[in-house]
Amino acid sequence: MAHEGNRLLLGGGIGSGKTAAASCFAALGSLIVSTDDLARSLLVPGTVETGRVIARWPEVESSPGVIDRRILGRIVFADGGLLAELEAIVHPGVAALVNAAADSHPTEVVIVEIPVLRDLPGRGWPWIVVDAPEPIRVARAAGRGVFSEAEVRQVMERQSTRSEWLAAATWVIDNSGDREQFEEQCRRVWAAIGD
Repeated sequence: MAHEGNRLLLGGGIGSGKTAAASCFAALGSLIVSTDDLARSLLVPGTVETGRVIARWPEVESSPGVIDRRILGRIVFADGGLLAELEAIVHPGVAALVNAAADSHPTEVVIVEIPVLRDLPGRGWPWIVVDAPEPIRVARAAGRGVFSEAEVRQVMERQSTRSEWLAAATWVIDNSGDREQFEEQCRRVWAAIGD
C-alpha cells in the first residue's frame, strides 16, 4: 500500500496554472497523474464510457465512435446538471486509474492534477491549489485558443469558486506574478512536502 503522506492533489480553476505547476513538480521529482489525460483515455473509440456519452449526447459523435470534445464541453458547461451526468460517467474510471497509478508507485511522491474540487481517489489527500485573480485566468485560458473569453467565463461558472479552492488548500501557489516567483513557490511547497 502506498504511503499516504506522499500523495497530493493539485488543483485550481481554469487558467490558474495547474499544468505549469505540474511541470514544475515533475522537474522536482514527482510523478504527475493528470485526471484530464485519464479522462481523455476513457473517451476514445470502443470504451464503455465513450458508448455511454454518445448514447446520451449523439450530437458529439463526429465520426463512428469518436467524440468531439469541444462540442461535448460546450454542452455540459452550459448546464450544471449535464456536467454532473458526464462526471458520473467518467469519474469512476478516472478514480480507479488514479488509485492504480498511486499504488504502483508506492515510494514516490504522486501529485494528481485535477480540475475539479473533488477528491477523486477518495482518500483525503491534501490539496496544493494554484491561484490567480479572475482577469488573469480568463486571459490565460482564452489565449490558448480552445475557448473564447465568454466560454471561459461559462466554464468558471460551473467550477468551484476561488474562495472554495483556497479554503480547501493545504498549500497555495500564487500564480499572479512572474515565472521566477511562481517556480520559487513551487520549490517551497516541494520542500514542505518532504518535511
